[in-house]
Amino acid sequence: MNITKNNIDALNAVVTIEVAKEDYASKVEKILADYRKNASIPGFRKGAVPMSLIQKQYGKAVVLDEVNKLLQERLNQYLADEKIEILGNPIPRESQDFDFNADSFSFEFELGLAPEFSVDLSKANVTRYNITVSEEMLNEQIERIQKQFGALVTKEKVEEGDELKGTFVNEEAGINHTTSIVVDAFKRKTDIKKFIGKKGGDVVTVGTKGLFDEEQKLMDYLGLDQEKAHGLDVEVSFTIEAITENTPAELNQELFDKLFGAGVVNSVEELKEKIKEDALKQFEQQADQKFLNDVTESLLENTKFELPAAFLKKWIQTVGENPLTQEQAEVEFAKSEKGLRYQLIEGKVVAENNLQLTFEEVKAYAGKVIKEQMAQFGQTDPSDDDVNNIVSRVLSNQEEAKRLSEQIMSEKIVNLFKDKVKATTKDITFDDFIKVMSGQA
Repeated sequence: MNITKNNIDALNAVVTIEVAKEDYASKVEKILADYRKNASIPGFRKGAVPMSLIQKQYGKAVVLDEVNKLLQERLNQYLADEKIEILGNPIPRESQDFDFNADSFSFEFELGLAPEFSVDLSKANVTRYNITVSEEMLNEQIERIQKQFGALVTKEKVEEGDELKGTFVNEEAGINHTTSIVVDAFKRKTDIKKFIGKKGGDVVTVGTKGLFDEEQKLMDYLGLDQEKAHGLDVEVSFTIEAITENTPAELNQELFDKLFGAGVVNSVEELKEKIKEDALKQFEQQADQKFLNDVTESLLENTKFELPAAFLKKWIQTVGENPLTQEQAEVEFAKSEKGLRYQLIEGKVVAENNLQLTFEEVKAYAGKVIKEQMAQFGQTDPSDDDVNNIVSRVLSNQEEAKRLSEQIMSEKIVNLFKDKVKATTKDITFDDFIKVMSGQA
């Protein structure tokens, strides 16, 4: 078997594979002999069918199958041995004059070659955000905790901050939804005032346009889908069925132990430190994701290289279960081009910085994640055997093992970018960070 490569240009090549009869003949003969042993053809005893008849009936299919297997095996081996990086998969060129009786066959495969380029991390121009925790945020979180673990007290009249159970109704608009809602959830103060002083059984009418600060709340409280909620401008009646007030839980040892386990937190100051510590961990993850996204966009903008676009569009036409038209392939390529470019950039970064990933790392990371999850359910000191057994079960799931591996590699890449990308560091409150994320700042 002879394999040669002809470079069309820097991004495209054609590999030619010459297959001689002796490359596959012995396998074909063995397969046909096995067919002959088991063939059941009228007029012949089992195992006594003439080989010429077996050859006539099965020969071409067996030759085609064995040649195809041989081609895939040798082509893959050739690409690996020659260290040829390709995009997509090789596309076989059709042969119009395939002769099964020939002593040799010639096959051609089109290749889309991975481009040569370099990644300069110093060109990335980004801001790295450090999200701070304010005293105001800590106090708000403590209030939420007190409310969450507080007691509900039934009341006769509605006051600000009370929670109401009742039903929103507008028969013409198809609205009839029972829900619980805090009076302060309404956006307009005029609507809030309508409820103040009301009793169980009273009915209050409000307009849906601008009733809440988010359309999602209108969907939730009135039991609507997005299509019905969008632009809805009708009046709805709310019949009050129950009025309750949340009495905040006391900040005492019983509450601290319920939140974090016995003796972990022993004072309000320690509670604040614990909340701050947990918040900073969450904020760091969000800031790291923003940093990774921004570096990604910067690298995509500053790392220029060509792709074998014509080849990839042709490949996209044939890769799915159902062939695509040229126009459909153009659309799919446009959708995937940016992602493909970053895959190549990330691959280059990983290779040049030797970001290896070992099974032991994945195992240790899985153990850490499992311990954190167990701690959330009060199992703060699980045995090594228990953790290792769960890790084994998790990693036996290929999808889960892949997900954990991707998380570890993402962390490695973020840490590399933190070390090598010259970013401007900026302290920012969480509220302002949300504005940055939404494009409002």
